[in-house]
Amino acid sequence: MEKIFQEILELIRFADKRIIIGISGHGAAGKTTFAEKLLKVLNQAEVNYLNTDPYIVSSDIRKQTMISYTYQNVNHRFKMTACHPAAHHLPSLERDIQMIRAGLDLLTIDTHYMKSTLISSKKQITIVEGMSVAFIDPELFDFKIYFYTDGATELKQRSDRDVLERGIDINYLKQSHDERRIQYELFMHPYCQHFDMVIKTEGDEILIEKNTLVK
Repeated sequence: MEKIFQEILELIRFADKRIIIGISGHGAAGKTTFAEKLLKVLNQAEVNYLNTDPYIVSSDIRKQTMISYTYQNVNHRFKMTACHPAAHHLPSLERDIQMIRAGLDLLTIDTHYMKSTLISSKKQITIVEGMSVAFIDPELFDFKIYFYTDGATELKQRSDRDVLERGIDINYLKQSHDERRIQYELFMHPYCQHFDMVIKTEGDEILIEKNTLVK
């Protein structure tokens, strides 16, 4: 990962404009950890950070939204997960990123789990991180990094996070994992083709599958 950070620093060093970095991928793939480390590398006090979780439709609504889809010739019907583009307030996110690009100040969305913060026009760099990034116009970003993992690694990481930290029932988690994974592969993973860098985590191994940052 250190090499990736150095490549990003090199690109920013020669930039004479505002830089917007998009970081996305599905849950438990390592995108948030990467964004936090990048903030430290770039000096957090000099960088805007916009987490896109508040742009995801409420889980209470998504639980009531059943969708049908076909995967490997089998018909499925399950609640809409955050892996589906319709589960995100995409026009609002695009509007806010365009405001950042135009050099306007804005306050992030205030939620019970994330207090509102100022996105300042005085800061040259903005990191926009979250699943929603994958579904909006890629031209809004100067470069984009995508994280994903295999199904087994995702289940283990989600179990460690959701069961231990969020108190989610392990049996429910296992039941929902397969459908969530199918929705990810159908509705979200194809968007990784629009990213400059694609990183896969598999167990403890990190694989860089695509990197167009270095010319």
